[in-house]
Amino acid sequence: MEGSCIEINGMSDHIHLLTILPPKIAVSDALRVVKANSSTWVHESTPELEGFRWQDGYAAFTVSKSQIDPVRKYIQDQKQHHGQRDYKAELLTLLSRHDVEYDERYIWD
Repeated sequence: MEGSCIEINGMSDHIHLLTILPPKIAVSDALRVVKANSSTWVHESTPELEGFRWQDGYAAFTVSKSQIDPVRKYIQDQKQHHGQRDYKAELLTLLSRHDVEYDERYIWD
């Protein structure tokens, strides 16, 4: 898709990606391709995870170039973050911190 992945890490219930996407690629299109290709890879490489599926939705945040290093560190430190709070608490904190309005009925599958 002519983009690049700078950092990737996650936990058993979610994943974080820090990517650079060209302006002609919508975030929704990039995530559709990532989810489809990674699902195929999981099912082909790990048959015991035949029930694996991504949730329908996603959360995406844009970051300025000056924030790449802090975001990269945040992604690298996922295990430490989740020793203190789970994915749901993390996402709600990020949404609140960045004044993103949301309806909790539509966040979780």
